[in-house]
Amino acid sequence: MDKPQIILHIQKPVNYTVFDAKWIPCSAKFVALGNYARGTGALQIFEVSQGDAKVIKDVEKTKPFKCGTFGASALQNRHLATGDFNGKLQIWNLESLDLPVYSAQGHKEIINCIDGVGGLGIGEGAPEIVTGSRDGTVKVWDPRQKNDPVATMEPGEGETKRDCWTVAFGNAFSAEERCVAAGYDNGDVKLFDLRNMSLRWETNVKNGVCCVEFDRKDISMNKLAITTLESKFHVYDMRTQHPTKGFACVTEKAHKSTVWLAKHLPQNRDVFMTLGGNGSLNLWKYSYPSSRSKEDTEGNKMGVAGTVDLLQNVTLSTQPVSSFDWSPDKQGLSVCTSFDQNIRVIITTKLNTL
Repeated sequence: MDKPQIILHIQKPVNYTVFDAKWIPCSAKFVALGNYARGTGALQIFEVSQGDAKVIKDVEKTKPFKCGTFGASALQNRHLATGDFNGKLQIWNLESLDLPVYSAQGHKEIINCIDGVGGLGIGEGAPEIVTGSRDGTVKVWDPRQKNDPVATMEPGEGETKRDCWTVAFGNAFSAEERCVAAGYDNGDVKLFDLRNMSLRWETNVKNGVCCVEFDRKDISMNKLAITTLESKFHVYDMRTQHPTKGFACVTEKAHKSTVWLAKHLPQNRDVFMTLGGNGSLNLWKYSYPSSRSKEDTEGNKMGVAGTVDLLQNVTLSTQPVSSFDWSPDKQGLSVCTSFDQNIRVIITTKLNTL
């Protein structure tokens, strides 16, 4: 019993397919996004109190929602940015959900993934949102600028467009620096440097990339977790980039099925949860090597990967886990959704001892 325990606290069945759930910062509330069978969008706000999660707001929109983030919003506003099945990027004031406060036709096809930075007091610089779509493009938006993205990363002339499944901001430690990592259905991972508007690094991890996440957005790049189809995830040490070999990496097999997500604990960047296609949650801890870099024969610095240890695992659902979000305010509290049309509030104990 010295180990952390993953405890199911609340289980709520819903009558739609849930794709994403996010804690509303500085509150005991979360928002759930999804798709009704009739092809419309579900947006519900739940409040957790006395061992139950009660729906306090429930709206239906014309198009299904795929993903959402609070990452580019000021703490006093807590506006939610969403991507929908029609390729639309919208920002909502949760106090009045009749009309979005911002709307742009972001992509030609479904927006699969979204991330935000520069809001919530996390990361320096402008509030920005990144979206990735089935149309093969990754776009960066500044909500203060109407309609047009501030940056677009798309396949070059003659290149096949790949379905972008996941995007993440990182390296936002100063007003100038910022990177976006993107993962694609063919295993490509690309790291875009937004300051120089260039492709900084790319690799292929041999399986479709379901999730990319930096352990922290607002520090100089430290670690990047990448999860894929066929039971694998990779953790790259992003501190040292070798001119030819790129970044050092540790690879682990988990879940005996697709690893849908990796989510780092806000209060400890070396602890993260992975979520599986078999409905399981695995809690990991990353340990650094005694030295994080060494010199190769030519005197170039190359990174040294650490190790990952499984701390705890639990199976909660018979269906894949579609989203997971740690509470930014209460350590160990999380919400996850799965394709069995259930939303679960989870408590993970003893995280302060790791």
